[in-house]
Amino acid sequence: MVVHGAVIIEQGVTFAIISVKQTVTQYTVRMTRFRQAIAPFFPNMPIILLSQDKNGNPHYYGRKDIVEFLKTVPLERIPWKTYHIY
Repeated sequence: MVVHGAVIIEQGVTFAIISVKQTVTQYTVRMTRFRQAIAPFFPNMPIILLSQDKNGNPHYYGRKDIVEFLKTVPLERIPWKTYHIY
């Protein structure tokens, strides 16, 4: 599996942000399963999921304090990488 994401350290908190399709974030069960599947590749980190609506507006799902922080960060400022997860 290939995912686009970033590992960010902000105010002493290390977390992962992963970009997913809206079909993943539409249902709690899908979000939970996806997080469980990728958690071993981002150990001991909160995982925030990002999906974009049809207008390109970002929507974040995960730990509330991190989500509130990410709402203030432009998408182009996030250090995106491609992760190959096997």
